[in-house]
Amino acid sequence: MPIVRHESNKVYSKVVEANGVVTTAGIIPSDLGGDAKAQTIEVLREIDRLLALCGTDKSKVVSATIWLNDIRHREAMNEAWVAWVGGEANAPVRACVEAKLVDPRMIVEIQVTAVK
Repeated sequence: MPIVRHESNKVYSKVVEANGVVTTAGIIPSDLGGDAKAQTIEVLREIDRLLALCGTDKSKVVSATIWLNDIRHREAMNEAWVAWVGGEANAPVRACVEAKLVDPRMIVEIQVTAVK
């Protein structure tokens, strides 16, 4: 099967499809003025858009990695995450870690893998 790369530049592709699997890059918010919940909501909307571009959706996400600039933002991020996931039936495996992100105003970055 071919590998299809979407929204690519010299450094990376925003999302890649291969063999029925869709993987996003680490998705970051463009509005860095919001709190953890607002930034998470923005990132998850972008993930929805990218998954739809590839013919899948959040109900088919099997894995997620979440980076927070401060682990104390976990509760606020989880409020948005739980609403987005839509229940235990759709909950993917997940890792959530604290990391130094590219911009100090950036609170969250999320990468997901889904199936078609």
